[in-house]
Amino acid sequence: MRLRSQSTRAATAVLAGAMLLAACGSDSTTTEPSGSDTTAAEETPTESKAPAGNGDGTLTVGTLLPQTGSLAFLGPPEFAGVDLAVDEINAAGGVLGKDVVQVKADSGDGTPNIAPREATTLLDQDPDLILGTASSSVSLSVIDKITGAGVVQISPANTSTVFDTYDDKGLYFRTAPSDVLQGAVMANLITEDGFSNIAIMARQDSYGEALAEQIDQRFTDAGGNVVATELYDAEASNFGAEVQAIAAEKPDAIVLIAFDETAKIIPEMISNGIGPEDQQIYFTDGNTADWSDVFDKGTLEGVRATYPGAELTDDFRKRMLEVNPKLKEFTYGPESYDAILLAALAATAAEDDSGESIASKLQEVSSGGTVCTEFQECVGMIEAGEDIDYNGVSGPVDFNDTGSPEAATIGIFEYKADNAFPPAVEYVEGQV
Repeated sequence: MRLRSQSTRAATAVLAGAMLLAACGSDSTTTEPSGSDTTAAEETPTESKAPAGNGDGTLTVGTLLPQTGSLAFLGPPEFAGVDLAVDEINAAGGVLGKDVVQVKADSGDGTPNIAPREATTLLDQDPDLILGTASSSVSLSVIDKITGAGVVQISPANTSTVFDTYDDKGLYFRTAPSDVLQGAVMANLITEDGFSNIAIMARQDSYGEALAEQIDQRFTDAGGNVVATELYDAEASNFGAEVQAIAAEKPDAIVLIAFDETAKIIPEMISNGIGPEDQQIYFTDGNTADWSDVFDKGTLEGVRATYPGAELTDDFRKRMLEVNPKLKEFTYGPESYDAILLAALAATAAEDDSGESIASKLQEVSSGGTVCTEFQECVGMIEAGEDIDYNGVSGPVDFNDTGSPEAATIGIFEYKADNAFPPAVEYVEGQV
């Protein structure tokens, strides 16, 4: 039998230096258009002074989010978050006196990489902002194209640490926190659950490798031992070799950093005697989803998971469902909503809708001033000459100099026998 901890507990001080953790309560106008590898460079601080305005007077938002591919399950809540934000902004009078316009494209994921082509289609429509992508590796294939065009890019879901030091001309932001935080929370969770020898199986891409590295570092710093780390090609037809290599090391718990290939990996783990019935398994944000139509009842029972985001309020859930009544999951919907509101507030503060002007004010409107939580309230304060601090539905979203949140929340979840999206155990706040 697996060791189990109690379902609710306080965060402990095993994460020194980089993180301060504290446990908190658990539970438009739209057109549809039909991609450059990069490397990390030195950090480029976000500008704070607004450049001379060169916008056209209409805030145009391009959405480059997954309609297809291995992260397609994230698309509906992300699109709904954008749609809700645009609807509410326009109902409040728009930005600079005009309605926000939205144009949509599919970021896809995997092979072939359609995002660069779709990004070009979006850029041909002169957006001021592109919201996306969900995948860190896909964002790396388009970030130079987007920022090179002077367009601000905000991702609601990128968590790879590579963006903390990427040379983005001060035009890349994200409302999801760097995996420095998720890695620390996962390591803390495993430690408190009583496991000391773990294995990590992760996608061989910028998301999987960076998160695996963070978990390894934090877990070993806390006195744990990582007996195996297996990176895999997400496009492989099977994952037997990697699973067998992990089984041979006899870990007492396994972290699986994956997307929809989880549907193939879990059966491999079960056949090798290291499935959820035999070992404690942990998921991260890429595979914390509703698996009720994929696995037999009870398959994932007891699997624990982490993903970024504050507790979803009943009011915001209701508003999201009014936009898309078919939503079953809400992952990164709040982050998408907050990204659009922040961009609209930044354009208001800059008195200009261009990408450079928006980027120059995003840090200013997200931190340091008087707290506000609704678009109309915040706009009124800006127009009165007040410095604002927008606190969103996904958390405080205080941008640091690299365009990432300096404080955020990670939810901890646990699957029940139905394999549906798991209920929350607790939420952990942290500062990088």
